[in-house]
Amino acid sequence: MQELKNKGAVNDHLANERTYLAWIRTSLGIMVFGFVVVKFSLFIKQVPLLLGKADLLPQKGYSSFLGIVIVLVGAITAILSYIRYRQTEKQLRTGQYEHSTGLITVLTGFILLVSIFLVAYLIQSTY
Repeated sequence: MQELKNKGAVNDHLANERTYLAWIRTSLGIMVFGFVVVKFSLFIKQVPLLLGKADLLPQKGYSSFLGIVIVLVGAITAILSYIRYRQTEKQLRTGQYEHSTGLITVLTGFILLVSIFLVAYLIQSTY
């Protein structure tokens, strides 16, 4: 735990707000990506119908489910970032700041898992 010299200096609070806003932008980006995944899967399902080849309709696909999960993770990221913002604000007011990388670790792990899943899905659907 690091003891702050000037309890809750203005620059510290402003930095906390900038960090919070960066996390909000990140959560919005994650949600938009999930939305695009869902819409793209719907587009892929409609292409054979537009071409008059209903027999080529995809039989299974996980991209809609994955897109919805990604949107939910974006929303959860926004909630967790707000909680972290409030915790940091309280720590700055009391003069004791504790660094935490929990949100970063969880989000990085999720992105790694989604990436692996997407690569496996693309390989499986291509061959």
